[in-house]
Amino acid sequence: MLPYTVNFKVSARTLTGALNAHNKAAVDWGWQGLIAYGCHSLVVVIDSNTAQTLQVLEKHKADVVKVKWARENYHHNIGSPYSLRLASADVNGKIIVWDVAAGIAQCEIQEHAKPIQDVQWLWNQDASRDLLLAIHPPNYIVLWNADTGTKLWKKSYADNILSFSFDPFDPSHLTLLTSEGIVFISDFSPSKPPSGPGKKVYISSPHSSPAHSKVAAATGAKKALNKVKILITQEKPSAEFITLNDCLQLAYLPSKRNHMLLLYPREILILDLEVNQTVGVIAIERTGVPFLQVIPCFQRDCLFCLHENGCITLRVRRSYNSIFTTSSEEPDPDPVQELTYDLRSQCDAIRVTKTVRPFSMVCCPVNENAAALIVSDGRVMIWELKSAVCSRNSRNSSSGVSPLYSPVSFCGIPVGVLQNKLPDLSLDNMIGQSAVAGEEHPKSPILQEVHLKFLLTGLLSGLPSPHFAIRMCPPLTTKNIKVYQPLLAVGTSNGSVLVYHLTSGLLHKELSIHSCEVRSIAFRGERGNDESPIEMIKVSHLKQYLAVVFKDKPLELWDVRTCTILREMSKNFPAITALEWSPSHNLKSLRKKQLATREAMARQTVVSDTELSVVESSVISLLQEAESKSELSQNISAREHFVFTDNDGQVYHLTVEGNSVKDSARIPPDGSMGSITCIAWKGDTLVLGDMDGNLNFWDLKGRVSRGIPTHRSWVRKIRFAPGKGNQKLIAMYNDGAEVWDTKEVQMVSSLRSGRNVTFRILDVDWCTSDKVILASDDGCIRVLEMSMKSTCFRMDEQELTEPVWCPYLLVPRASLALKAFLLHQPWNGRYSLDVSHIDYPENEEIKNLLQEQLNSLSNDIKKLLLDPEFTLLQRCLLVSRLYGDESELHFWTVAAHYLHSLSQERAASTTAARAPAPRDRVNNPLDICYDILCENAYFQKFQLERVNLQEVKRSTYDHTRKCTDQLLLLGQTDRAVQLLLETSAENQHYYCDSLKACLVTTVTSSGPSQSTIKLVATNMIANGKLAEGVQLLCLIDKAADACRYLQTYGEWNRAAWLAKVRLNSEECADVLKRWVDHLCSPQVNQKSKALLVLLSLGCFSSVAETLHSMRYFDRAALFVEACLKYGAIEVSQDTEKLIAAIYADYARSLKNLGFKQGAVLFASKAGAAGRDLLNELESPKQELTAQ
Repeated sequence: MLPYTVNFKVSARTLTGALNAHNKAAVDWGWQGLIAYGCHSLVVVIDSNTAQTLQVLEKHKADVVKVKWARENYHHNIGSPYSLRLASADVNGKIIVWDVAAGIAQCEIQEHAKPIQDVQWLWNQDASRDLLLAIHPPNYIVLWNADTGTKLWKKSYADNILSFSFDPFDPSHLTLLTSEGIVFISDFSPSKPPSGPGKKVYISSPHSSPAHSKVAAATGAKKALNKVKILITQEKPSAEFITLNDCLQLAYLPSKRNHMLLLYPREILILDLEVNQTVGVIAIERTGVPFLQVIPCFQRDCLFCLHENGCITLRVRRSYNSIFTTSSEEPDPDPVQELTYDLRSQCDAIRVTKTVRPFSMVCCPVNENAAALIVSDGRVMIWELKSAVCSRNSRNSSSGVSPLYSPVSFCGIPVGVLQNKLPDLSLDNMIGQSAVAGEEHPKSPILQEVHLKFLLTGLLSGLPSPHFAIRMCPPLTTKNIKVYQPLLAVGTSNGSVLVYHLTSGLLHKELSIHSCEVRSIAFRGERGNDESPIEMIKVSHLKQYLAVVFKDKPLELWDVRTCTILREMSKNFPAITALEWSPSHNLKSLRKKQLATREAMARQTVVSDTELSVVESSVISLLQEAESKSELSQNISAREHFVFTDNDGQVYHLTVEGNSVKDSARIPPDGSMGSITCIAWKGDTLVLGDMDGNLNFWDLKGRVSRGIPTHRSWVRKIRFAPGKGNQKLIAMYNDGAEVWDTKEVQMVSSLRSGRNVTFRILDVDWCTSDKVILASDDGCIRVLEMSMKSTCFRMDEQELTEPVWCPYLLVPRASLALKAFLLHQPWNGRYSLDVSHIDYPENEEIKNLLQEQLNSLSNDIKKLLLDPEFTLLQRCLLVSRLYGDESELHFWTVAAHYLHSLSQERAASTTAARAPAPRDRVNNPLDICYDILCENAYFQKFQLERVNLQEVKRSTYDHTRKCTDQLLLLGQTDRAVQLLLETSAENQHYYCDSLKACLVTTVTSSGPSQSTIKLVATNMIANGKLAEGVQLLCLIDKAADACRYLQTYGEWNRAAWLAKVRLNSEECADVLKRWVDHLCSPQVNQKSKALLVLLSLGCFSSVAETLHSMRYFDRAALFVEACLKYGAIEVSQDTEKLIAAIYADYARSLKNLGFKQGAVLFASKAGAAGRDLLNELESPKQELTAQ
């Protein structure tokens, strides 16, 4: 039989409740899979899968206004492991950077004493991961090193800054939302502050434009959009136009470059920043619920929107082709092309009241298929998006919404219908890409139409709002060891009692009892309308009697077992201010009496039932029956005593036996004490507390008393700690609490509101013999050590009811070994998730922790990991998602795409020449969110589609000119000429544009005109007119030269864009390779971005070499394995050498992790390079066998 174990250890913890208004935007969902949010001055960390509280961080002295998880966009190894880093900022301007797993503050930052408006970790460069950008009111942005707390630079702006947003495609672009408008900064760099005041633009809000009244009209937003013409202007709008204050939020779209979103209560505007023009509006009907917040997605062009009623909606951009072909109605004579976002799914709203309203929403950054809603009452609701395949006939064709299709690929690689896949893994595995204009969705049997719906998968409730009373369950003893659970009862202001389990911190049971406030457990309740309110209830130590003290009525004594009143005291009985039962009682005599009656009753029962008596009638049942009959009929009870004090401070000692109450003694009042408010009695010590904060310690054995003035005002409550001989006592005052040792009559620790802590204490109790519980007015209940210092617990010390998948909680070696174990399946030819089967000579405890992590994975994920058809690339992608490893996720997504399309091209070229070329690469291109990394043909289509949209939306001459420039660069000369000829004769550029139109139409690609134009272009570029010179070069098909000039002048992104849209693949590759060299240079140091560009060019051996030189041994080894499977690296002497070096270095790093079996595997693959290491690894085995 297994030994019975019970966990006595209750670690210090905090139960949190409702939030404060300052906490409204303090929430973040990290790549690590955890959600952090502010609750008053605390930071709560919960697991998003199981909705369990993992950590409560306490160090801020003021309300928390922002929390941000550090990004995981870097390569992880022993030197830079998976760690839980979080920054939190408060109302007093303090920023704390936490090590969440250990619960300690790594760094504290303070600049001004004003609330921080916004903070963000910098994620874009490989050099440092410790940089934190913060807005310090009113108008400063400061860059901090979050590791050391040093200020790197500080910059002020003219207006008050409200928030900021980084361009996800270009980290040197930062946009500030200010009280007056928007400031665009285009030279952001960690090394120095931005120069100049930035480019400031003003927004005329849609509300102030005359068109706004038409938005809600029956014609719908499509027609109204044409009226809302200019939104961004360089000039300051007139007084009636300044209504930017109702712009709730500004954010870049991570799914496509140079698009920004502005959120207003009743509409979302999508701006194209190249022409500063609205290209899409999502408007709410007049009866609809206004927006609170919006989160744009990266993987697909979707928006998660939070509404004021707590409803979360998902809107997905409509495919363009469906705009031209609407189902039944006749085609629109004037098809306005625009970005349309269709409502695809919504979750249930919450009941909004004065105190309960939605605060904010966060979205899972790894998979983008779940959103968490934080409610002001402390609830966290986790909604997951689920996809369901719908049958063709069930589709509602009249809705006019284009169907959503499931993607062809899963985890980066197209899969067959029968292969294992998990469509709900992430957003890009749920819905396919939107089709580009002019392309029909390929009619294929694999394409299944899907519907999306939200499902509530997690709910965490906070404590109810204070006031509350607390009482811990009876302490652990040898008798209750098998059933003991650390339960805490919390009486609330609405009359219910909540029972919490303190090991897990979860609600165990809720009892709805009263209709009014629970004052103490004891309760203050109304006993009928004419009854006086109850002041206190005290239960005797043997649980026999109950003393009930009323406000203006004499004391009543009740029998607990029969729930009947024993005695009501006479009218002249003194008024009671404090009462306590004696702990010394005559338990032995009670036991003797009980035993005697039980035996007598048992004998009687047996005699009277002799005829029926059979052997089976067990003695136990008779005894039980006898016991209950006898004790109630004969009213057996032991004598118990209690003491109470009256208004004059006189102490009365009374004895109770059965229903007789005897007055034993009266002790006159102590002159130094005021009116007594509470009494505590344990062993031979009796302690009294009074209105003036005096404590009086009586030693009943030695018959001495000692008065101590604490100068702390009214003593509200005193309680002794549990445990034999434990004479510690907690006293609660109006302004805090103290722990005293009554043996020594010395104070052990003290807590004072306003001095050490910001909260006020409402109630106190003992949790265990060395831990106290404090209930405070910030709605939290804290379990603290006796010193009453607030501490955070270590996450690994915590008992969780459900296992949590979070490899970040393991020690660095173990988390990396676990990753290798998952990636290099099968081991010894077996696919297994059992760590004990492999040679990993770590201690048992670490192995058990690894096994717990593996067991906590969902069955769907386990099924994929154990599937032999699940390829290495898919496995790499899945593990990077499980680990929330941002850098790996992007690397493997691009690698899987290009390795797979390479194999498709090979397959096509080897088949017969007459077979049609596979359309897979065009039908299943890399998502446009990867921008420059996409296939050229797809990228060109997207750019043409975008310029079409800009052309439709143009409203001023400036916009038209920008469109013309784009069309000329894209080679669309005919449309460019049409736009040039539109210039009106009054315009100062009329002559210029007319000549330009003539030039564009007459340019021939031969003869002297070319050399003249080239000369003019070169002169223009030399004289600072770079854009115009590049345009001329593009006219004469010298785009390659244009790219070179752009690169010379530092316009690297522009050059890459032009190369993708105008050059053939060889020339384009040359331009991009120069860009790669630039990215790898030490002053730029963006090698991780360079790797992705090399992948998109198909330079796989360069990628392996670069990975090896960057010491990314794990990624290099896996990449080489994948390339060899796809035949993507040509095997030669040089590559063989490189591969052997990669494998040998990887084997060494696995050896350092203590992962022996993995090290042996790769050392043996490395051939000669790994031989020494292999001998070293295998030699201990030989020694063991020799012995």
